[in-house]
Amino acid sequence: MSSVDEIMAGADKPVKRPVIKVENVSFSYPSDESNLVLQDINLEVFRGEFLALLGHNGSGKSTLAKLFNGLLVPLTGDIEIFGLNTAYEENEFKIRRNIGLVFQNPDNQMVTTIIEDDVAFGPENVGIPRNEIIERVRWALDAVGMSAYAKGTPTRLSGGQKQRIAIAGVLALKPKVIVLDESTAMLDPRGRREVLAVAKRLQKEEGITVILITHFMEEALMADRVVVLDKGKVYMQGKPLEVFENEEALKQIKLGAPPVISLKNRLREMGASINDVYTEGELAKELGKLI
Repeated sequence: MSSVDEIMAGADKPVKRPVIKVENVSFSYPSDESNLVLQDINLEVFRGEFLALLGHNGSGKSTLAKLFNGLLVPLTGDIEIFGLNTAYEENEFKIRRNIGLVFQNPDNQMVTTIIEDDVAFGPENVGIPRNEIIERVRWALDAVGMSAYAKGTPTRLSGGQKQRIAIAGVLALKPKVIVLDESTAMLDPRGRREVLAVAKRLQKEEGITVILITHFMEEALMADRVVVLDKGKVYMQGKPLEVFENEEALKQIKLGAPPVISLKNRLREMGASINDVYTEGELAKELGKLI
């Protein structure tokens, strides 16, 4: 596929094509083949989209992330990344250069004692010329707001800063998609805000597709679309407010809406006229109007 968004022959408007296409995918681990971790998953992710994947531990979120990257292959069904099927070994290198995966613990992703060397590690291993590596490292560190730390050591960084360096290491490979697999789970609130701000900026300014896997409901509010997994199946999906308005459905799988959305919903049930809100600040303004 030469372009994600192509104009079909005879059509007047561009047809949006997915960068990731999951068709009827099921998966089980060899250690427990009778237990399907994913069951008949169908999902599309589009270029430049910010997608949030939600669900409890064991719902299949991280397994799906590894399937996106080709670290795992489906038991049944197909996954295509930019038109390349992950089941074929010859596609593995191209797929992994297009999809960067950032894991939960940044310490597990750091391999050197100097930050700029760590960011350069990925490009060096895929044979990028030295001059280009230098430019990529500068660009990646600037993109995550960590240029001032290039000569420093990761041991002196906060959790949020380490995770930003991990993202920079992925960015240096110039992927078209970044998957953040519970990348904020081990961070304090400040660190989480730092990482999420970087992710949103990369989507808006660089056009990178971002897939955020999280169990923090409030983080999903910044996404363009939310997909909720339960017991290995797609339980519901839609725009963040569409999903979180349906609190009863979320309660069925022991999930809840972000506090700001729940409070807004309760106020509406009491007859208050409140516009849609995403943040505590927006809700405060709405309450101020009522007062």
